[in-house]
Amino acid sequence: MHRSRLPARAGRFTAAPVLAFATAAAIACAALLVPGSAAQAAQPVLSVAYAGSMGAVMDQALGPRIHHDAGVAFQGRGAGAYGLAHLLAARQIRADVFVSITPGPIEVLRKAGLVERAVPVASTQMVIAYSPDGPHAKQFREAAQGGMPWYKVLEQPGVKFGRTDPATDPQGRNIVFAMLLAQDYYKLPGLASRILGDYQHNTAQIFSEPSLLSRLQSGQIDASSGYQSAVISHKLPYIKLPEQVNLSDPSMIRDWYSKVHFSITGPDGKPMRLSTQPLVFYAAVLKNAQNPRAAREFVRLMQSPQGRRMFHEFGYGAPKGGELH
Repeated sequence: MHRSRLPARAGRFTAAPVLAFATAAAIACAALLVPGSAAQAAQPVLSVAYAGSMGAVMDQALGPRIHHDAGVAFQGRGAGAYGLAHLLAARQIRADVFVSITPGPIEVLRKAGLVERAVPVASTQMVIAYSPDGPHAKQFREAAQGGMPWYKVLEQPGVKFGRTDPATDPQGRNIVFAMLLAQDYYKLPGLASRILGDYQHNTAQIFSEPSLLSRLQSGQIDASSGYQSAVISHKLPYIKLPEQVNLSDPSMIRDWYSKVHFSITGPDGKPMRLSTQPLVFYAAVLKNAQNPRAAREFVRLMQSPQGRRMFHEFGYGAPKGGELH
């Protein structure tokens, strides 16, 4: 906040009255420029770190609700869930609540001694989102209606496809898994590589999670990976994928989804062999939370009938499976 600085002396006036006047004037100006700032400063803060695809439901529904119910200032931070988990584990950032997609990022925090349990609050599935005004929109609409195979559109020359980084974001991993499952399901060897190129280092395709759908909306790319929940929240058209590909059914993990794997280089420079995980959102209160009471209330809100209605309105499915310990 900018505060005007007045000289200690002006003409024959003494410093004390002028300083008092300056202080009062600065406070008055601040109050005029930032209405309610004093009340906001007095509010306790609830800090929530969440998977970047959840921005709409957090900013437009859950955040305002907890602000109203608990009288806290909601501060959300969305990014790739693995990237956030590693920052939290290294104590480079702090949060009261962490909401992840898939169990993997929760496990990072459990190993760091920051989480004891996490509860499922919602679920989703992988889809292919596309630009309604892009040069390939007609073909994508035809594929969405079942008129042609969706992967044929993605294989066309000139189609710009976007996804996120598998090293930092579960969605970046899940689109690779979906493509590997697709090539097995449709019996098309090499399909994943033809569409994605290098799984980890294709810089022409890989973007940060919070910017991915915005790039699609602005026409910078023609299509992208997406969680159905986020795509619906952004009001974008999309192609549904079969259950054998979209990673939505936990009952298919053992006998089907778990058949595909791929490797990347981890944050420590060592190779990591990755396996599929259920597309479930988990919420946990961190042990070093500065506002644990509001944190617990926020998790209860997400689990409540009211919270589930909010998730449903933004395209999320019901929570699946049990708690993580």
